[in-house]
Amino acid sequence: MNIQEVLSTKVKEAISSLYSVVLPTVEFQPTRKDFEGDITVVVFPMLRIVKGNPVEIGNAVGSFLVDNVKEVSAFNVVKGFLNISISDKYYLNFFNTIKNNANYGTVEEQDKKAVIVEYSSPNTNKPLHLGHIRNNLLGYSVSEILKASGKKVYKTQIINDRGIHICKSMVAYVKFGKGEEPSETLKGDRLVGNYYVAFDKVYKEQIKQLVNEGVDIKAAEKEAPILLEAQKMLRKWEAGDTEVVALWKKMNAWVYAGFDITYKNLGVDFDKLYYESDTYLLGKDVVADGLRKGVFFKKDDGSVWIDLTDEGLDEKIVLRSDGTAVYMTQDIGTAIQRVTDHPDVGGMVYTVGNEQDYHFKVLFLLLKKLGFSWAESLYHLSYGMVDLPSGKMKSREGTVVDADDLIADMTATAEKISKELGKLEEYNEDEKQRLYRMIGLGALKYYILKVDPKKRILFDPEESVDFQGNTGPFIQYTYARIQSILRKATSIGFNDTIPDVLVLHPKEKELLKQIQLFPETVLLAAENYSPALIANYTYDLVKEFNSFYQNVSILGEEDEQKKILRVQLSKKVGEVIASAFKLLGISVPQRM
Repeated sequence: MNIQEVLSTKVKEAISSLYSVVLPTVEFQPTRKDFEGDITVVVFPMLRIVKGNPVEIGNAVGSFLVDNVKEVSAFNVVKGFLNISISDKYYLNFFNTIKNNANYGTVEEQDKKAVIVEYSSPNTNKPLHLGHIRNNLLGYSVSEILKASGKKVYKTQIINDRGIHICKSMVAYVKFGKGEEPSETLKGDRLVGNYYVAFDKVYKEQIKQLVNEGVDIKAAEKEAPILLEAQKMLRKWEAGDTEVVALWKKMNAWVYAGFDITYKNLGVDFDKLYYESDTYLLGKDVVADGLRKGVFFKKDDGSVWIDLTDEGLDEKIVLRSDGTAVYMTQDIGTAIQRVTDHPDVGGMVYTVGNEQDYHFKVLFLLLKKLGFSWAESLYHLSYGMVDLPSGKMKSREGTVVDADDLIADMTATAEKISKELGKLEEYNEDEKQRLYRMIGLGALKYYILKVDPKKRILFDPEESVDFQGNTGPFIQYTYARIQSILRKATSIGFNDTIPDVLVLHPKEKELLKQIQLFPETVLLAAENYSPALIANYTYDLVKEFNSFYQNVSILGEEDEQKKILRVQLSKKVGEVIASAFKLLGISVPQRM
């Protein structure tokens, strides 16, 4: 048991012994810096069970703990807060137990039910952009955090490779492409994206022309000739037209090759890929079966719907009047296919932006109504959009920031700032370029992942690469500083046991308390699907280490036992930083 679990048991025991009542839960919080103590019991919630003065109750419980818990060395009460001091011996024993555990903070796989985490899930009509980067970083990090908490995880994506939006790029390529193909200077995903933008440009011109001819704007949006061509192409694709399918395969192959490069550069991967073109037909079959069972109903125009008004929602279409599928159709089929492929799956996490909150409410409810028991364990990892100082991005207008460009820009920004700081004189050019890339990507990932997923982000590249404050480079620099200490500490016995009679410096104790929080932070991050908890824990750890570094001598300490402890502490902090950053998909440098 950790110290909080020990104290929880003993506080309940104290209340039972002193007041003959049962206390169901004990509320803890860290002791405020301006008070003496390591952990605080909040007395106020006890007043629902125990009648009396909170200060008197606190003193009575504190005295009981000092007498009955060997780890408790002292206490004080401030109003309704019982501040408890934990003995140095406890922290030293804790450190001796974990200091050589390379997997400290994570647990072995222990959950028999696996979790599927879906992320990225792009359309094959444009390159990945800044919004996709947040999606990929969140999904990948949540997958790693869930694994660290003991779960088996399958990382996956559904590639939206069919539908009207794909046909828009195809129509524009047929009309304007002139046989253009990807090259060393033009990746396939960007090439296809250029034709998606070209389609939208012509579409808007045609709408404007129809309106000038007296057509109502809404009618013009439906009757623009290039849109009608795209709709015709979609029907041909669904009918298996040889020429259309061949073009679709060729253009999608270009996009996949481009995506692969971006994923590799970003440092994310997948265990299995699903394609909408494979799963939408299964979805249509399920809709047909649900129609027979009365889950769905058909309208006069032949479209198929589900009525969710009794659930506080509305009616939702699952099949168009012409028989073509909608996103919901595909998502039904994909969910079912995944469970078929992985019978050990007990839940799924969908990493999708918050503009799709309603869609997933409907999907999860719909799957429950179809009778799938696993539908109870579906979770939408909803996240806010990423904005730039210049404003919101729009794919159709070509105002997005491509992921590839952003990765390159982050590397260049890291290079510029590193040169200004003049920290890399000993590096050759190849080493410098690898480090610039590590710093740039670390800055990008940390800046995005440190924010609660639900919050919108205004992304500032320059701010993210700052070597001070709550940034990736600041944490990477601290890790490199620790490695420098370890390289100099050649005579230190890293495996030596620290005597539990040693008196801890307050900064050593604070650092040990922060290290102790890592395992529960990992579990809390997994429970909340929030990499932000890991990121901000790591920043707090690094702040604590830098305070320790500035206030105590490490290699210059004359007492050999204290020197060994401080070097070993530094080593463990470095290991925890590396472990935490690995969960965020961020690398750490040996030198900076």
